[in-house]
Parts: sequence; C-alpha cells; structure tokens
Amino acid sequence: MDARPGLIAEGLPAEVGGLMSTRRGGVSRAPFDSLNLRPAGLRGDAVDEPAAVIENQRRFTSWLEGAQPVYLNQVHGTRVVHLRRGDLAPSAGFPEADASITTEPGIACTVLVADCLPVLLAAPGGRAVGAAHAGWRGLSAGVVEATLAALCEAAGCEPAEVSAWLGACIGPAAFEVGDDVREAFGSRGELAFRPGAQPGKWWADLPALARQRLSAAGVQHVAGGTWCTHGEPSSFYSYRRDKVTGRHAAAAWIR
Repeated sequence: MDARPGLIAEGLPAEVGGLMSTRRGGVSRAPFDSLNLRPAGLRGDAVDEPAAVIENQRRFTSWLEGAQPVYLNQVHGTRVVHLRRGDLAPSAGFPEADASITTEPGIACTVLVADCLPVLLAAPGGRAVGAAHAGWRGLSAGVVEATLAALCEAAGCEPAEVSAWLGACIGPAAFEVGDDVREAFGSRGELAFRPGAQPGKWWADLPALARQRLSAAGVQHVAGGTWCTHGEPSSFYSYRRDKVTGRHAAAAWIR
C-alpha cells in the first residue's frame, strides 16, 4: 500500500505518478491548517505565513518521487502552458495559466484547488502528462479540452489513448448554482444539474460535467471524482464552506 499522504491518482499508466494532497500533514495554523500549499506570491487577501507554506511545499515535493511541482497563477481560463526544465528555476515565477503539460521527467504539472476540480491526464507510456484546474468557468470554457489537445499534440497520441483522473472537488449535494452556470454548459450538460430548492437554482455535479466533456472529446478511461471537499472538513479545504482557507495541490509527473 502507498504510504504517502493524500489521494493517489489511480488508473494512470505505470510510467506516471499522480497525487492530490489533503489538508493533513502540514504546519500551517488555523484557518489554513495544516497543509496549505498556496504560494504567498500569488494574488489574494487570505495569505498564510510564508515559512509555513514553504515547509508544506517541501513536504509535498518529497512525495512526488523526485519531481518538482510547478505552481500556476490560475485565473479560471483555458490557457495551457508546456513546461520545460527552465520553468523549474526560482526566477521563472508563476506562469499565468489554468493548466500545464510536460513531456519531461522531473517536472510535476500542478494545480491548486479548494472546491474546483483538478483533472490529471496521462498519455500512453508516460509520453506526456498534464493537469487542469477546472472550476465551472474553466470547465465550461473548455480548459479540459484545451489540455487534452495540447497533451495529444505533444505525445503524438489520440484522445482514446489518454487516461484521466478526477480529484476531490465540491460535490453535487453542496454545489448550488444559478441559471447562468447551467446555461454556460448548454444542453450537453443538462443531466449534470438537479433542480434546487428555489426557482433558478440548481445542484451542479462538476465531476459529471468533466466526464461528459472528456467523453465527448474521445477520452475513454476516466477514474476518480468521488470525493466532496465541502462535506469533509477534516480532510479538505473548501472555499465555499470557509471562505478563508488553504489550497490543495494535485500533480502529475512522468516517472
């Protein structure tokens, strides 16, 4: 059994590693307790103690089998960056994107989440890996499809050969949204929405929406997507539940 903390991404090729942290195993104090991985250099008002985050990141990196995570400045968009060795330099900063891919061992494509859905992708034989930050805005705009296209181009493979893993996100019993969110997905996403208690309100199923879009794009192998961040406060951060909170990281790398 794998002894590393966090959620192990199952269903990926043997040549690929995948891991999503929980909130356990770090040194941050409340309300960021305890494994908050959000870099202090990113924008936002809720900032943890930098020294605590650095130690948390050191611990997370030690679980990645020698790979180095590259964190992104996420903006709920669809931009995908192709990471290379130069992106590991401290001076490289945080690329502004919501997804990344790489074909090089030693680099962990990494996204930060606290209710949004992390999607990890892997080409056959570990020829390329990718990670996408898929909140409802990015998901409806096509961030998963953009990441898949970049991965397939880099690896020279077809979507049907790609394996996907969905991490923890806000679940369908907790993610109440308005008509605008339902309309953003159009008729293709109707089955992933249930009527809410009030007119114009809906319960949205992010993993189901991601599965629909992956399937429509040709991906046949999808695992995960069974954890709810909102409903498990001892294990997961949730922005909707707590507002001021930490961030998990989900990473994929080539072994």
